[in-house]
Amino acid sequence: MIRLNVCGCLLLGLATVMSQTGSAQNKVVAPMEDVNHVIDNTLDSLNKARMARPVSGSSRKGNHPVLFLVGNSTMRTGTLGNGNNGQWGWGYYAHEYFDESKITVENHALGGTSSRTFYNRLWPDVLKGVRSGDWVLIELGHNDNGSYDSGRARASIPGVGTDSLNVTIKETGVKETVYTYGEYMRRFVREVKAKGAYPVLCSLTPRNAWDNKDSTVVTRVNHTFGLWAKQVAEAERIPFIDLNEISARKFEKFGKEKVKYLFYLDRIHTSRFGARVNAESAIEGIRNYPGLKLAEYLKTVEPDTQTGATRKQGCPVLFTIGDSTVKNNDNDPNGMWGWGSVIGEYFNLKKISVENWAKAGRSARTFLNEGRWDKIYAALQPGDFVLIQFGHNDGGDIHKGKARGELHGNGNESKVFLMEATKQYEVVYTYGWYLRKFIQDAKEKGAIPIVLSHTPRNKWKNGKVERNTQTYGRWAREAAEMGGAYFIDLNTISADKLQKKGEKKTAVYFNRDHTHSSLKGAHLNAESIVKGLKKTDCPLKQYLK
Repeated sequence: MIRLNVCGCLLLGLATVMSQTGSAQNKVVAPMEDVNHVIDNTLDSLNKARMARPVSGSSRKGNHPVLFLVGNSTMRTGTLGNGNNGQWGWGYYAHEYFDESKITVENHALGGTSSRTFYNRLWPDVLKGVRSGDWVLIELGHNDNGSYDSGRARASIPGVGTDSLNVTIKETGVKETVYTYGEYMRRFVREVKAKGAYPVLCSLTPRNAWDNKDSTVVTRVNHTFGLWAKQVAEAERIPFIDLNEISARKFEKFGKEKVKYLFYLDRIHTSRFGARVNAESAIEGIRNYPGLKLAEYLKTVEPDTQTGATRKQGCPVLFTIGDSTVKNNDNDPNGMWGWGSVIGEYFNLKKISVENWAKAGRSARTFLNEGRWDKIYAALQPGDFVLIQFGHNDGGDIHKGKARGELHGNGNESKVFLMEATKQYEVVYTYGWYLRKFIQDAKEKGAIPIVLSHTPRNKWKNGKVERNTQTYGRWAREAAEMGGAYFIDLNTISADKLQKKGEKKTAVYFNRDHTHSSLKGAHLNAESIVKGLKKTDCPLKQYLK
């Protein structure tokens, strides 16, 4: 049985709610349609969820404030919130942007909750830990749809009015009064204020949804939950962060292909890449909101003054990335060298500068995970070039040992692994996927990516140099072709040179083992790159001496 208590009229389409006997009662706005069509596993066990989330206020250091995060699966995925399904909420990363010697961050969000279910089931426990001077950031609405009185029974009445609805949950017989989305948000806000704390409302994170098939415009929620949250914030005179708009603008800049991997398994829950984007959008909103004192607790952003520092006015930069065969010690004439430290000798450095950002021991995956690519991505300008060479370290252990390997091939496959050392989950993609990400990012910035097959090893079989033409060499070529990058088959060109010299004469090109180059070997590989470059129509060759 549903009984209505209509206290106001919402300016939306009305739906007639029928009693169990079929007689018409008063009219109330119908619940929002579930356009996401995503079923997460929470609230699968409320007791388990409570145990997995922090005790409210437990992170507090002395008398310092706490920032409480209140939200759903876009802020904290799953019951455990640890990424074990390959999905991450942006709240997982939020603490990294704050000075935790001055404020701590607690992520109290839970997947599957709406403004209604969070307020009724979880909010009382969160509120217990809130003190004067604390902050509470609220982002709810993704799940405020479906049914009022059956199934997950988590819908709030659309809008910001004062309508209420008395329902009896069909499956349990529990009686409950349902309010509008705006009313739940007002209650959060006013109860935070009553504690002497400061509430901040956010619009929802954007979905991977576009206005139409051919559109480059991300679908906004600024006429529903985004609008309603903003209206409540304005009426209550509190800050409003338009997270939906900030992230959507970034998505539109990235393009549809890049946005795909910002999500995992569906179009609403983010991968770690997407969670990072949303976390940075939230921080951007906090930092740029006029007079918002929460911004005073953010870490100072130290500008990167090194990456791209060799840039001359009007001239491009050639960035090299890779492993120890690209950059090694590179200081002792008798030591180990990477070709990236000598390749500048073959270019006209009055017209282009060369920066070698490769790092020994890295695979494409670890180069990305350690944030090394992020610095180059930030420094890239239109007309720059990136030489990309990985493969030597990409076939090792994935989740144990050095944990730097990737899935084989060039496809879109991925798999969630629990890292042995860190006890954290990570989605690992194919070797070619990582290369295509570098390619895509470089092209997005207007730079020109050039993929290389990795340098040959001094390994011989039946009088012939071992090559990688059926593994990493082929996958690198395929990644370049799929991503629209130039490709130089460094492995084949240098292997051909070594083959002509003969097995007994090749040791001089290596140092200590069969992989790492001597200075002479670094020059051999650099010359191979130049040779391969000249056979392409890549604009980089116009900067050669």
